[in-house]
Amino acid sequence: MASMTNETNTNSVVPTPVPGQPLIHEYTDYRKYLKDMYEHRKRTESTGMRPYSYSHFSAAADIKSPNYLKLIIEGKRNLSDDMILRFSRALRLEKQQAEEFQALVHYSQADEPVERNKYLKDLAEIRADQENSSAADKQKWEKVPGWIGWVLYAIMDQKNAGIEPEQLQKLFRAKASLQEVKDSLQKLINSGEIVRDAETGELKRPRELVDAPQDLPVALIRRLQTELIYLGIESLFRDSPKDREFGALTLALTQEEFEQTRFELRQLRKRIHKDISVKRQSSKGDRVYQLNIQLFPVTEKA
Repeated sequence: MASMTNETNTNSVVPTPVPGQPLIHEYTDYRKYLKDMYEHRKRTESTGMRPYSYSHFSAAADIKSPNYLKLIIEGKRNLSDDMILRFSRALRLEKQQAEEFQALVHYSQADEPVERNKYLKDLAEIRADQENSSAADKQKWEKVPGWIGWVLYAIMDQKNAGIEPEQLQKLFRAKASLQEVKDSLQKLINSGEIVRDAETGELKRPRELVDAPQDLPVALIRRLQTELIYLGIESLFRDSPKDREFGALTLALTQEEFEQTRFELRQLRKRIHKDISVKRQSSKGDRVYQLNIQLFPVTEKA
């Protein structure tokens, strides 16, 4: 199976931001976004006679408490769904931005890791749809399979693997509907990533999936990787420890040590991919596995 290391299309167009205005898609903490927006309003909308204040925002949001925004920014209150709508109006967000703001609030306020990851997945999908609204990006996205497509491609990445959609769907352990499997398979066939042998009728792959992942928009890669990581969370609760391998290592690194570790992990991934791909050309695998290698910061720089 091919690997990707870079970071439903709609006809949406992200509104042109006001110069200097904070952009919501750059935030993962809605309280920080609100703080920056408030400071931006103070700079741009205050007058000598009437400076912009928390009470102005409350009035725009139809909230009686004049300091409600301040309480939210300081983490002393959370936003309910009703308040999210009111804040969206006060922030003057377009419909799609309001949806993104709601997903950002849900993600930021979630306490349980599984819940946070679910909302993060929703947020990633919204941002991918918005960031890839141009025709060129839509064409690129059409060439990038979702997680179902990558599993199908891995199945085809072995000798004598050709089987039909009904048989393929049974392998997904009810995580994908028959129609989703058919659509994903057809997408791979239409793009030429999977072909049907004219003589045997067998489905097979003619080339590496996604020839130049470095040319894909970051949002597309981020969305796909979010889907694959979320599958790992499901496996943590669904599969027996003997059927999976989950490990974690938390350690302090210098920048040089981080770069070296990242290099070694990439080399490991490439070696495993190459070795297994060679074996699959002569024999079938028992099942499809997802290997996620993650190395990321959990603190700021000291």
